[in-house]
Amino acid sequence: MNNLIRILGVLSFAVAAVAQTPAPVFNVHAYGAKGDGVTLDSPAINAAIEAAAKGGGGTVYFPAGNYLSFSIHLKSHVAIYLDAGCTVIAAEPPADLSAGYDAPEDNSATEQYEDFGHAHWHNSLIWGEGLEDISITGPGRIFGRGLSRGANRRDLLPQERILPGARQPDVSLPSATREKIAAIKPGPFGYPGKDTLPAGVGNKAIALKNCHNVIFRDFTIQHGGHFGILATGVDNWTCDNLKIDTNRDGIDFDCCQNVRVVNCTVNSPYDDGICPKASFALGYPRPTENVTITNCQVSGYDEGTLLDGTRQRKVEYGRGVSQGPTGRIKLGTEANGGFHNITISNCVFEYCRGLALEEVDGGRMEDIAISNLTMRDIVNAPIYVRLGGRLRGPEPIDQGAARRIKISNVVAHHVAQQAGILILGVPGLPVEDLSLSNIYIDYVGGGTADEAKREVPDDEKARKEYPEPTRHGTMPAWGMFARHIKNFEVSDVEFRVDGEELRPTVQLEDVAGVEFRSVKFPHTEKTTAFVLKNVSGLAIHNSAGLPETNRPDKIVDEKL
Repeated sequence: MNNLIRILGVLSFAVAAVAQTPAPVFNVHAYGAKGDGVTLDSPAINAAIEAAAKGGGGTVYFPAGNYLSFSIHLKSHVAIYLDAGCTVIAAEPPADLSAGYDAPEDNSATEQYEDFGHAHWHNSLIWGEGLEDISITGPGRIFGRGLSRGANRRDLLPQERILPGARQPDVSLPSATREKIAAIKPGPFGYPGKDTLPAGVGNKAIALKNCHNVIFRDFTIQHGGHFGILATGVDNWTCDNLKIDTNRDGIDFDCCQNVRVVNCTVNSPYDDGICPKASFALGYPRPTENVTITNCQVSGYDEGTLLDGTRQRKVEYGRGVSQGPTGRIKLGTEANGGFHNITISNCVFEYCRGLALEEVDGGRMEDIAISNLTMRDIVNAPIYVRLGGRLRGPEPIDQGAARRIKISNVVAHHVAQQAGILILGVPGLPVEDLSLSNIYIDYVGGGTADEAKREVPDDEKARKEYPEPTRHGTMPAWGMFARHIKNFEVSDVEFRVDGEELRPTVQLEDVAGVEFRSVKFPHTEKTTAFVLKNVSGLAIHNSAGLPETNRPDKIVDEKL
């Protein structure tokens, strides 16, 4: 018995000693990195990562410093730690492209269905493919200074864009390269297109493909190129407490499952902020599912002014820049695999586009719960649900579905005039089982009587267009326009308008089974609350100024 007690005591001590042994740390300086912002440190950084991987794993440590780099290769079981004061800087490729980022891998089987950025991963500042148990953490920064957003060797920095009359730096591709790209014959969907880039040019700050068990936490991305983060086929991924202030997309996760995006702040004036997708980039449709997006903020302030704390709005949109700041949370556009079991909660939108749920490529968008959103200064539809027929993918491809979608507890202030809540299905394939509850929206107003008469196109061409609220034009109703819906419930919803409005509040077309309960819509002698076209099963209850209504019959064309 005494021998047994002694043996157990020795084993306990050994286990405790192992538990207290720190994981190996591989300081990039020990492998030759200078961190001086001048020396190209990527060979040393990759040597440190390789050493950690060969040793079975560990942490690659970046002390304070400025690490100029081309492509950095992640490895399984290796953690990257960016300490305070550390900035990893994307180097600018030389004009002749004699050096630069890793070449984009061959993806000819799928690149005819996706733009160049979505279809390649290796041409990035930091990338990994087929990995497990990896992380990038720490309070440091990733600066995509030398990255392209899809045209030149690199994108201009904000200070280079806004100096009137200033001579712009030459960041163009070699003329022979431009001619070669222009000569590429695109496929049936227009890809590969003009955003194709040659070997040596990088266009993403971080890219992952077919990885699992991933943690991104606490770091900052500045000016991240086409994508701050592009994750495709990545499962069991936690993305926590990131700050991203960038020149195109912030966080895109495509064909990913079991994802948590929490406590992140994304400023992306020229493209989407947080954007789940389900494209054909992997060569087969794979759903994005089991996703939580919570406690996040998205915006479209001038690039760089989130990180410097000024949150400026000086860029003039509509002059070759874009149709206003983007910066939103959006499901889609790419949606071959569909979206299943998604929840979005406790998120803030400011000076950007509204929430967008888009299923246009044959997948199923279903079981979506969205709650507790606040929005201010929204430049297009505050809520946009689109089931369309673009169907970009290899044949045969069937029309998709959008169903079981619940949106609640939304407050939106100062929403643009063009469109209110916008919900569009497809003839014969409606958006199903949609509910809007506890929603308050105030609009700018300014709609005219002529705009109220407008017929919104509903032909095949309109359904195949890129899904964006602005593409539908100014709506004939200012609060809500809804078409092709089955089982639609609207409760505890209030719309207000600041300026004069000569359009009706709500227009419904081809809607079966719709109930409005406890809604508050303004009434004037010049306008009407509802325009109804081909509506059946209409009920209106407990709504001030509106008649109690229970109409199981079909309403072909009527105003209330």
